[in-house]
Amino acid sequence: MKTSMLAAAIGLAFSTGAFAQAGSGTVQRDVNQQQRIEQGLQSGQLNTREASRLESEESKVQRDQSRAMRDGNLSPAEKARLSREQNQVSRDIAREKHDAQTGNPNSPSSQRMQADVQRNVNQQQRIEQGVQSGSLTTREAGKLERGEAQVSKREARAGSDGKVGAKEQQRVQQAENRQSKRIHRQKHDGQKQ
Repeated sequence: MKTSMLAAAIGLAFSTGAFAQAGSGTVQRDVNQQQRIEQGLQSGQLNTREASRLESEESKVQRDQSRAMRDGNLSPAEKARLSREQNQVSRDIAREKHDAQTGNPNSPSSQRMQADVQRNVNQQQRIEQGVQSGSLTTREAGKLERGEAQVSKREARAGSDGKVGAKEQQRVQQAENRQSKRIHRQKHDGQKQ
């Protein structure tokens, strides 16, 4: 009896770890993609409109992640689909960074977009850390990804005309503040992976 309970506990620990890793890998890719967008803005390889289009793509991937994580499990088919979507975004980032268009990293609009994308990086890292530490369940991470998708969509809309105004940035920051509070609540609600 004790041996079977120990085996079950070990099995649960390994499956929970694999489970956390499944959600973690997709969130880590989000962190990487956001960092590449931010770097492109800072170097002038991306202009605000290009970054806006990439944020729109990120929003779609995050929505799909949220749906896939909703049941608390990522199936092999879901992982493969998300990987294909993230690969496409990765190719699009590379293409946009290496085309003939450039941006002015010192313009107020680019500075606003850079700040918003940096905030995305921070939020995604917090979600990733929560998944890794077990303070976020896969379901919770999925809900938070849905919130990140909404913020990315708001950023995409703000920069779609090639400029991010002060009022637009203020609305994005308000959404980011709400999302930050959600992340904090979910990480400290006592639910463990």
